[in-house]
Amino acid sequence: MSIISISNLSKAYDDRTNALDEVNLEVNKGEIIALLGPNGAGKTTLISTICGLLTHDTGRIKVDGYDTITEYRKTRRLIGLVPQEIMLEPFETVYDTVRFTRGLFGYPENRKFLEDVLQQLSLWDKRNQMIKELSGGMKRRVMIAKALSHNPKILFLDEPTAGVDVELRRDMWNLVDLLKSNGVTILLTTHYIEEAEMMADRVALIDKGKVIFVENKDALMTRMSKKELTIKFKSPITKIPGSLSNYKLVISKDRLSLMYVYDTKASRTGITRLMRDIADTGFVLEDLETSQSSLEDIFVSLIRK
Repeated sequence: MSIISISNLSKAYDDRTNALDEVNLEVNKGEIIALLGPNGAGKTTLISTICGLLTHDTGRIKVDGYDTITEYRKTRRLIGLVPQEIMLEPFETVYDTVRFTRGLFGYPENRKFLEDVLQQLSLWDKRNQMIKELSGGMKRRVMIAKALSHNPKILFLDEPTAGVDVELRRDMWNLVDLLKSNGVTILLTTHYIEEAEMMADRVALIDKGKVIFVENKDALMTRMSKKELTIKFKSPITKIPGSLSNYKLVISKDRLSLMYVYDTKASRTGITRLMRDIADTGFVLEDLETSQSSLEDIFVSLIRK
C-alpha cells in the first residue's frame, strides 16, 4: 500500500532549469527507499517538494491519501525531515529545541516520549546543554531528534551522515532499523552507497530530474551484479586466440591478463570449460582473482548509460 504517491511531478527554477521532469513514484508504507543520483540530479528538490518546502509547477503529490497542496497541514504533520544543513538556535538547550519543534506541529509536550527520542540518540545526558556547546556530530543528532519529535509516519533523511563520525553513522543505522520495525516509512538520500546497500528495500535512481528506475535492491543486485574473473599470465597476450572467442574475454591494459565476466546465479558459469581451453592454448598462468560488483559499480554504470 502506497503512503506517498507522486504523479507527473515537474519543477523548474527561475533560470528555467528543470529540477524535476515528469516524476512518477510510489512509496510503500513501512519501506526504506534510497534515492540515488549525482549532484544536481533533483534528489533534494524532490524531498523539499514532498515536504512542502517548495511548490511544484505541475503534477500531484499525495501523502497517506492527503494532497500536499490542498491539505498541507495534514501532510506536514505526517512527515519528519532531516535536511543536509544544520539549522539550530545556538542559545537554546537541547531539550527546549526538540520540545519547541514538537509544539510547532500542534502537539503538547510529552516528556516521556521526548526522553525516549533523546535516549535513542544518546542526547539525554546533554538535554540541558546549549546547542552552541555541542560538537558537530551532536548537533546532527539534535536535527534528527527534531525530525522525530512529533512521531512522524514518514521520515526523510537527506544526506544524514555526510561528514559525521563513524559512531553516529552506526547509531543512525541502528535507529533506522528501529524506526522501520515501528512501521515508519523512510526515504534516504546518500552518497555513501554502502548505506543504501545495507539498509534500503528499494532503490530509485534519479538523474537530470527524471526517475530512471525504481527496483527492489536485492533483485537489482541479482539482475545486474556480476562477478569478474581475472586470469593473469606470465607473458603478454597480443590477441585472443580464436578458440577463446566465444567467452567474450577482455585483454587488460598491461596485456598480462584476461577478464571474464560471469553470472554467479547461472547453473553453469563456464569457468571450468574456459580454464581447459586456456590450457590448450599453451598460455602459462600466474594467478587468478575474482571480484564482485557492488551497488556503487551498478550505479556508476547506469549513470554512464
